[in-house]
Amino acid sequence: MDRAWEADPPDVSSARSTGTLQVRPLADRTGWQAAGEVSLATRTAWERTLDRLALEDVEVCHLELSAVTFVDVAGVSALAVAAQGLPEGRRIMIEQPPAAVERVLDMFWPDLPGVEVVAR
Repeated sequence: MDRAWEADPPDVSSARSTGTLQVRPLADRTGWQAAGEVSLATRTAWERTLDRLALEDVEVCHLELSAVTFVDVAGVSALAVAAQGLPEGRRIMIEQPPAAVERVLDMFWPDLPGVEVVAR
């Protein structure tokens, strides 16, 4: 079964973005790889990815974002909320995110347990 999914096409009357977000499981470790953008148009797929991360029964779950071109503040906020809901001792390792992700996390959630950012 292909565990990848893509956000529903945006309604052009209500969303200006025409971006997509594609998410696939990582082959070599527990977690997901995302490609595209995280915006209003792709919010459902992004939140579904974060929900799946929270359900993984591992200490570290990886979220590889090197192919993500844009993440809005609401997308970073959803990531922070997901991390806050993790059981103690668990964390999400965000790998190669767009620079804005780390900046927004540092600005609004500077001491957020449950998130580790590994930049390029």
